[in-house]
Amino acid sequence: MKRMHVDRARGLRRNMTDAEQLLWRHLRNRHLTGSKFRRQHEIDRYIVDFVCPEANLIVELDGGQHAEMMAVDADRTRRLESLDYRVLRFWNNDVLMNIEAVLEVILEAVARAAPHPSPLPRGERE
Repeated sequence: MKRMHVDRARGLRRNMTDAEQLLWRHLRNRHLTGSKFRRQHEIDRYIVDFVCPEANLIVELDGGQHAEMMAVDADRTRRLESLDYRVLRFWNNDVLMNIEAVLEVILEAVARAAPHPSPLPRGERE
């Protein structure tokens, strides 16, 4: 079963949609806030489009077929949220037509999840 997921994830990485390719160009190599993103990554029984493990953030891109799958997507989101992930969903068209706005939302979500850059040592907290 695990091998099947690995093979499927590899196939998805090789055959990314135009929207996924565009977003990946902005997320890869720590381009956005220095945060590490992975693409087509397995979490639980799902393969998510993009994940930033350090921020517990998942970014999913939805094409037109997802309009008929809203209940399935909602169940998937609830399951991933139960694993302490925050899930952001964008329509492919939003990524293709307004990438800057999409990146801003992702940037804000990563910043909100990031720990303080210089936390106080133990015992010095208020």
